[in-house]
Amino acid sequence: MRHGKGFNHLGRTAPHRKAMMSNMASSLILNKKVQTTVAKAKALRPFVEKLITKSKSDSVHNRRTVFSYLQNKYSVQELFGPVADKIADRPGGYTRILKLGNRMGDNAEMCLMELVDFNEFIDTNSKAKKAGAKKSRRGSGVAKTKKTDTPTAEAEENSTPEGE
Repeated sequence: MRHGKGFNHLGRTAPHRKAMMSNMASSLILNKKVQTTVAKAKALRPFVEKLITKSKSDSVHNRRTVFSYLQNKYSVQELFGPVADKIADRPGGYTRILKLGNRMGDNAEMCLMELVDFNEFIDTNSKAKKAGAKKSRRGSGVAKTKKTDTPTAEAEENSTPEGE
């Protein structure tokens, strides 16, 4: 039975789980995205969002608290610098989970977890769709060109040095 089971233990001991969450959170903060399984991403989401919320108010106490979780000074600098500046107005929901499909080896459900405000591809893509840009039905996207007979092409074919 699962009475009182508050979170997913991910089949790991407590110190292993703590180290894994710390490493994944540091990677997410430094790289702005991380590819992992859906179960790990769902466990990582509350862990990281609490740290991002702490980074909104820059104080020595908050920096030390976040460092006690992350154990990486570069990710703390990144979190309290550019990340905190971008998410200052956002009330919550700093991460996004995009499902990718299943992994080849063990058929585990994979996903891409990313920070919401740092994905420029989705932002520019949605702007292009809003502008009404039409997509080509052809896969390559190359426009069909007409073949026209040009005088230079005919002159090159007819003027062979061996012909005369």
